[in-house]
Formats: sequence, C-alpha cells, structure tokens
Amino acid sequence: MGVERKFVKNGLDKAQMAEYFSKQLERAGYGGMNINRTPMGTQVTIFAEKPGMIIGKGGKTIHRLTHDLETVFRVDNPQIDVQEVKIPELNAQMMASRLAAAIERGLYFRKAGHNMLRRIMESGALGCEIDIAGKLTGPRKRTEKFVAGNMLHAGNPAMELVDKGFAIAIKKLGIIGCRVRIVPPSVKLPGRFKTMEVASPQGVKEVKQAGIEEIVKAPAAEVKPSAQARIETPKPVEPVQVEPVEVHEQIEPEVQAEPGSDTGEGHAGNIEERTHGDVPEHRHAGYEYWHPASRIHKKEEN
Repeated sequence: MGVERKFVKNGLDKAQMAEYFSKQLERAGYGGMNINRTPMGTQVTIFAEKPGMIIGKGGKTIHRLTHDLETVFRVDNPQIDVQEVKIPELNAQMMASRLAAAIERGLYFRKAGHNMLRRIMESGALGCEIDIAGKLTGPRKRTEKFVAGNMLHAGNPAMELVDKGFAIAIKKLGIIGCRVRIVPPSVKLPGRFKTMEVASPQGVKEVKQAGIEEIVKAPAAEVKPSAQARIETPKPVEPVQVEPVEVHEQIEPEVQAEPGSDTGEGHAGNIEERTHGDVPEHRHAGYEYWHPASRIHKKEEN
C-alpha cells in the first residue's frame, strides 16, 4: 500500500470510529477522541462528561467497545482510556450535540444558537462560531451564523488551536447540521501582544510625592555599619615638623639717576625729564623721542 493510500485509510478509519462512538456514547456526553499508535498497540482516549457510563458495571461497556474496535475496525491491540471533561462548555463536540438536541426538541434555532453562544463565552472562551445549516424557515436551505470573540479561519493555527464539533438534528423537513468552533482560553493567539508598564523604583516615587521644602528639610540618613560590611575610619596622620631654612638674598641697591645727569650708556649731553602718567621719561639731547628713564642704553661704537 502506498503512502497516500495509507493516510487516506487512517483518516477514514478515524472518521468512522468517531461516528460510532458518537452514536454509542450519546447519553454519556461524548466529547471527542484521540488516537495514539504505539509499538505496544493503539491507545484510544475518549473524552466524556460521564465516564462512569462509558466504563459500565464491572467494565462491561468498555470491554464491548474494545471488542468492536478490534473486530469491526481492525485496530491492532486497542486500549481505551476514558477522561472526564471538567468544563463541558469549552468542548465543541459536546456543545454541538446539545445544540442539535435542543433543535430536535422544537426550540427555535436562532434562540438556541444565541443561548449556546452566550454560555460558551461566559465560560471563558476567547472566541466561538456556531453554524446552523438546513431548512430553517422556508423550503430552501440556508445557513445561520453566530460569532463572538476572536476566531481563526486559515493556516496551521486554525487547525491546531481551534476545537471543532459537529452534530445533526433530524427534523420533519430534513436534517439540520450544527457545527461549533471554539478557541479555548488557554490558547495564545499568534500576533497578539500586550503593553506593560515599567514600575519605577520606590525611592523615585517618594521623591515625586514629597515637596521640595520637605526634601530640603529632611535630615540626612545615618549610615549604620552592618555586620557583613563594616566601615573603617582612617587613622589620623601625625603632622611632620619641617625646620625653616634661612635664605639670604643679596639685593643690589638701585641707582637713582640725578636730574640732569646721563645714566644711559652711549649717550651724553643734557637730558630733559618729564612724567607721562606714573612713568618717568626723559629725552637726550639730539633725539626727538622720549623713553622711560629705567631703560638700559646701549653703548655706541666709536
């Protein structure tokens, strides 16, 4: 058998087993199944609202189901495990069966759809979609849809994250199909993000709440040495005595030039003196410019 035929056969067997369980375990609140093939055999997990009815008295019912899987569906060494559904409103197959049963009892389809949608969303589901198709109000077939919350329709997330259930309601005018799709509350929707507020440190909050005057008047916090980290005070340093050293400077006496005398070198003759501001100046005979009296004159070469 080719690989393609094997996959098709496995899908067909799974669909036939699900239909068989839904008919046999309708009163027990059948909520779907999961097949896991192992080297030791095939493990079939059945989800139900009332596991005791599936097990039966002394395990009679579960032994009959195991025998049917082995003989009718040719399942290799089947092992049935029953698990209880704690919140039936979050199981799509259970809600589809309840919706079909309500329509069969004569409840108006629109009222039944809204009631079922409200119960599912109140249980904490992130999203729900209910489709009711068939001869609802007239001679023609039509589809009525009830949607709430977030729903995934395409891609791998729609196949893995969405729980699907289907049931039929048999009426006089024909068969009405009920399909329920639920996004459980534990699912993390792709592309969703949340903004978080960064908490500021406690010290910054106190500074913002207190006024400027309170901060200025507040006494400084005393630092107490802990047992683990002790603050050691530095030892006082003894001052070093430095002996003064006498410095003898030889100061040459300033030579003050007498008025009318030639203190410059290389200049002779009469000298005119004046005070320009606070600076004494003089001019030699034969020269037209004035210069400070403290300037050193250069010797003229003969």
